Amino acid sequence: MDGLRRGGQGLVLAAGGLGLGLVGRELVRRWRRPELRGQVALVTGSSRGLGFLLAREFAHHGCRVALCARDQRELDRAREELERQGAEVVALRCDVGDRRQVETTVGEVTARFGRIDILVNNAGIMQVGPIQNQTVEDFQRAMDVMYWGALYSILAVLPQMLERHAGRIVNITSIGSKVSMPHLLPYNSAKFAALGLSEGLRAELAREGISVVTIVPGLMRTGSHLNALFKGRQEREYGWFALAASLPLVSMDAELAARRIVEAARWGETERILSLPANLAARFHGLFPGTAVNIFELVNRLILPRPVADGAATVKGMEAQERLASPLFEFLTRGGFRPPAATTSTRRLPQRMMPDNP
Repeated sequence: MDGLRRGGQGLVLAAGGLGLGLVGRELVRRWRRPELRGQVALVTGSSRGLGFLLAREFAHHGCRVALCARDQRELDRAREELERQGAEVVALRCDVGDRRQVETTVGEVTARFGRIDILVNNAGIMQVGPIQNQTVEDFQRAMDVMYWGALYSILAVLPQMLERHAGRIVNITSIGSKVSMPHLLPYNSAKFAALGLSEGLRAELAREGISVVTIVPGLMRTGSHLNALFKGRQEREYGWFALAASLPLVSMDAELAARRIVEAARWGETERILSLPANLAARFHGLFPGTAVNIFELVNRLILPRPVADGAATVKGMEAQERLASPLFEFLTRGGFRPPAATTSTRRLPQRMMPDNP
């Protein structure tokens, strides 16, 4: 009995010590208040949507910002919008699935600003449809952008971060990297791979002074449904996805998401899951993985469209919406973030700063 009592007391003391240690670490963490002003942030896939909002939020914190994406016109609009708000920004056309383009982009940003302090791997592609209508090329395309694109970017910036023993790498994954929803398999597969890469990098690079932050967003109101690619029964696939990505009850405000992501990057958090629905889904799947898969099986059976024999053709979301020609549906799904060309933000960014290159 004495041994049990002593053991219990030891556990209580250990738990108390752990609690005090965590509290002390949090106090030190808040006292240090990491500063982003003057740092250089490279955000991939940043001409629109969440990527643009992230670039703008980093600029609000006083960062110099590098945008990169594949569409030059969208890049120019995003750059002009940020410059109107006072940001110091460079915009470079880059397909992150091409390693040479990534290395060239990292080199140009480094030459312009002297270094890259923060890398945000945000570039993505959304493909929606049943597995019977997906091809190997669809999976390869998803991996090229969301796994290989992230890896190429990390490997390109890593040498300079290792040399300085400082840097932040922020990997935007998805709730699809933890819970595999049907009709999104190319996307989910690439995000699962990106999650594994991000978690392993965190463990390896922490001792080098480099923080790797894994972000797990749920559905966000970014207007992503308009640029997603749909196969199978295209209008019906677009319908369920657009509603899920637009309704406030299940999706998250994109500007709020951007603020939380930058906050997580600032503090070097290990992982942050965004939105209550995403947190609940991840925790439920972690506790009851079999039950979660069974629920998705029912969703696929009862709600999602069935495949079609000639469903290999792809249509973009905005085209699918035009085909639907439904004013009510358009009203329900138009609550996402407006593109840079239409923003009306009056929030001024910090005054531009002279480069303080090492």
